[in-house]
Amino acid sequence: MTMNFSSTASTINFNTYDSRLLAAEISQNSIEPTSLTYSMSAEVTNPSTSTGSGDEPEYKKIKLVNSEEDQKLSKLNSDCVISGGFYINKKLEDRIGGILCCTVCLDLPQTSIYQCSNGHLMCAGCFAHLLADARLKDEQATCPNCRCEISKQSCCRNLAVEKTVSELPANCLHCNVMYPRNLLEIHQKEECMERPIKCKYSQIGCSWEGPYHELESHSLECAHPNKPAKDIMEFLQENNSKIQEEQNTLGQLVNFLSYEKVCFNDLQFKQYKTDEITPKLYFETNRFNAFFHQWVLKARVNDNQKNPNLTLNRYLSFQLILKSKLSSSHTSFPISFCALKGPFGEVPINPRVHTFEFNQAKMETDFIKLNIKATDCNKLLASKTINFRFLWLKHEKSKINCFGC
Repeated sequence: MTMNFSSTASTINFNTYDSRLLAAEISQNSIEPTSLTYSMSAEVTNPSTSTGSGDEPEYKKIKLVNSEEDQKLSKLNSDCVISGGFYINKKLEDRIGGILCCTVCLDLPQTSIYQCSNGHLMCAGCFAHLLADARLKDEQATCPNCRCEISKQSCCRNLAVEKTVSELPANCLHCNVMYPRNLLEIHQKEECMERPIKCKYSQIGCSWEGPYHELESHSLECAHPNKPAKDIMEFLQENNSKIQEEQNTLGQLVNFLSYEKVCFNDLQFKQYKTDEITPKLYFETNRFNAFFHQWVLKARVNDNQKNPNLTLNRYLSFQLILKSKLSSSHTSFPISFCALKGPFGEVPINPRVHTFEFNQAKMETDFIKLNIKATDCNKLLASKTINFRFLWLKHEKSKINCFGC
């Protein structure tokens, strides 16, 4: 049986697989429906009436004839992907980005990329967060896609994906121009003319902040260079208080070297659980010796906050405990101490010097917050052990005030 639909325009031959492509192109007005000529040649073979072979299949045969319109549809098919039954135009880099994104945050990773044993990808931040959550809940960390067990030993970095992602284009946050991701950071910090920048007189109080290409014109009109010295000095005194605090910490660390009794210990926190009905996670070091006494360091997460795995703002706080008994000749034992990163540490720790005077009534300090970022706290919790260096000194009671708590 042959069905012909004729018109004065060009001829398009199609089957059921091309109909949706044709509808998509019609909707884009690239082909007008009135100019279409449909020519379908079909031969239906009925075994009861056919004089042909008995092996002839019982289905409709459709003969396709190549034409210019068929080539257009083929090209359209190569530029489209099927999503929910519809054809949607998407760029190649967008499709690759959707495949290589992190399975947790669904963003393209900007740092290291890890994969589970089944190949599912995770960025470094989400990977550390999953391991930290598992430790806080006392569970085995699993991949969010396939639920296989993940750890620092079973997961590895995928260097091929890291290099591929670094070559994918991304828009600049300031000028919206596309650059490869491995060049985008340099462009945004040093080259982009729309990047935000502060006035060069900000050190004396100017609060202007705008695009880089307007900096020169603002500098010519800025009123702060002509302000009286009295107004400038008030601002400098307020601004220098922050700098002075950092200098005091550095000065305290340098003063450590001038004392006679100075020591340091490379310590390691190990994980424990309390014996309560609802056990709580805490960390503790083995006993160690310093200044002829035995000591222990204990640490906890978010000061034993309930369900710390449900918050993003995580921190560690530590406590120094004196385990030896003080003799009658040592009624007080004043020391200053500081936690540092150390040779086996994984995250930087901003140094802060603390002073405490131990006596028979006070054998342990209060819990002191470790000066690290929340993301670094996840890295510490994700690691099997927490390593750091503990630096301290013993000084005379008259010199206690040389260090601030």
